Amino acid sequence: MKTSPIHSAMQRLAKTLGEMQIPFAVAGAMAANAHGHTRTTADVDILIRREDLARFKEQHMGRGWVDKFEGSKNFRDAVCNVNIDALLVGEYPGDGLPKPVSFPAPEDVAEIHADGIPFVSLKTLLELKLACGMTTAHRPRDFDDVIQLVRINQLPLDYVESLDPYVAEKFRELWQAAQIDDDE
Repeated sequence: MKTSPIHSAMQRLAKTLGEMQIPFAVAGAMAANAHGHTRTTADVDILIRREDLARFKEQHMGRGWVDKFEGSKNFRDAVCNVNIDALLVGEYPGDGLPKPVSFPAPEDVAEIHADGIPFVSLKTLLELKLACGMTTAHRPRDFDDVIQLVRINQLPLDYVESLDPYVAEKFRELWQAAQIDDDE
């Protein structure tokens, strides 16, 4: 239905960033939804450059948007009461430590969907989810998202060839898990 507060916040943010000509892309669970894996979430994750985030905050904090706390990169849509988590270009998923997979420039990985909102590509989403799950034991949901995205998108095993080598072995492992039919 796309009428939830999360969808409304995502649309408000897309409109505001679009008007400011700030490139961004929705990642995380909302991107998983856009790629066919329906799952719930309580926030919106966006890829954005640090300087673009600063410009957005400079112009819009206190105007329907509030910082989660002073100095936070994350903020909240005060109209829809939805948290927005900023994934800064060049930083690293999961534990935040350097690794071959980092948060890419949004314009390099964004796909505009029918509602006009840019989402990270399926390839990028898989790489980020895999890298995050590989470096944070407390986030098994990322691996489940990968399994579900493999199933829903009927990805062949050779899809691994398009992914960063850092996540390739984990993709192969989760691809095998995705082949198990829960109904058998």
